[in-house]
Amino acid sequence: MASASDNSEKTRIDFHSNVADKLNYTCRLIRKARAANCKVIVFHPDKQVLQNIDAALWSLEETAFLPHVMADDALAAVTPVILSLGELHQSPHFELLVNLSTRTPENFDLFARMIEIVSSDQKETELGRERYRQYHQQAFPLSHNVAK
Repeated sequence: MASASDNSEKTRIDFHSNVADKLNYTCRLIRKARAANCKVIVFHPDKQVLQNIDAALWSLEETAFLPHVMADDALAAVTPVILSLGELHQSPHFELLVNLSTRTPENFDLFARMIEIVSSDQKETELGRERYRQYHQQAFPLSHNVAK
């Protein structure tokens, strides 16, 4: 799939807020995206957070397997789920970016779609609202989903 900037369309940004368990929610979201044959980049600047996602993806279900690697892995170019600390412009695919951090990732606009996962933590909610306002001011197509 071409990046959002290749076809002059703006990245679609979906906010998922009030998420009680970001780890579990992210794993379910990745599973759903993969069921739709979507390639995914998961971003967070903290390696420990990505290692927790890695461990959770291996133990999600006994009968399910979601192929995934860290962005610097030799198999990243042929793996549909990449866990990335940054350098998103070097990603092997630009279909879906999942942002787990509390900041706007550099080069997010190379992706066709970005999902912002915002926890129920008050500070994280405030930072998410600020990012939402910034994206709105820049005329990115936005949607908002409240986790149940």
